[in-house]
Amino acid sequence: MANIKSAKKRIKITERNNLRNKAARSEVKTLRKQTEDALLKGSEGKDTLLKKFLARIDSAASKGVFHRNKAARLKSNIISKARKSAKK
Repeated sequence: MANIKSAKKRIKITERNNLRNKAARSEVKTLRKQTEDALLKGSEGKDTLLKKFLARIDSAASKGVFHRNKAARLKSNIISKARKSAKK
């Protein structure tokens, strides 16, 4: 356990940030699954889900939850799946 006041504060801040990052990662993961399912099934809400997923991934990348290259990779993968499902 930390003895110095600033170290104690950093522990609190780190815990808070970890919770925030975990929530953001979980939300992106859930949206990704929902979007992929919608694309496979060809449901009507797939476009709105795709937009929402892309917005959330950009938001998470700008806040430092994901590295920008990982965000780009996730977006690229889901867009290529969307294009494949549109061809069917």
